Amino acid sequence: MVKKSKRVQEAAKLVDRSKAYEVKEAISLVKEASKANFDETVEAAFRLGVDPKKADQQIRGAFVLPHGTGKTLRVLVFAKGEKVKEAEAAGADYVGDQDLINKINQGWFEFDVIVATPDMMGEVGKLGRVLGPKGLMPNPKTGTVTFEVEKAVNDIKAGKVEYRVDKSANIHVPIGKISFDNEKLIENFEAITNALVKVKPQASKGTYMRNASVTSTMGPGIKVDVSSYVRG
Repeated sequence: MVKKSKRVQEAAKLVDRSKAYEVKEAISLVKEASKANFDETVEAAFRLGVDPKKADQQIRGAFVLPHGTGKTLRVLVFAKGEKVKEAEAAGADYVGDQDLINKINQGWFEFDVIVATPDMMGEVGKLGRVLGPKGLMPNPKTGTVTFEVEKAVNDIKAGKVEYRVDKSANIHVPIGKISFDNEKLIENFEAITNALVKVKPQASKGTYMRNASVTSTMGPGIKVDVSSYVRG
């Protein structure tokens, strides 16, 4: 068993593990419990009442947070023709086609998100073996396979986050940095919570949003009362 540091133990004392806090109090506690000497990422986690094994309950999508994530993502765009100029004008970090495919096959991964135009997916699909395990494969459900290259790049740069339910029916989403003021973190949390409520599958029975929590990179998890966002 790994012994917890004094800092971690002190932070944990601030939190009542059995209580679900109102979001404002939860965010305040996240910041109070943050003792790291770097700007920690704040993450929201949700346990949903869905069965991810069933195709009609596999929740996946993307959402632009009102205040971004505090991190500027490096965007790679696979495109050709006029779409190359559009991607470059929108601020994509890397734009190309076969040249970039070859680099990735050789082990290059100096990017965070890939956008591809549909006419490139025949070639990009061949990278599934290396991109899939890293969660980097473009997907129409998250808006990363599109001819609307400018919008896709702008959204990502503005703080677009992807969400996907895992095998245990959990979703994890970054909602900002500890350096954000409280209101920005609260608004980002409420925005992603409402977005998840809107995509509730019709096949989901019983309580949809089972529980939610917020935490910083090195801090304790803090339960959040989300009953006011969703019923049933």
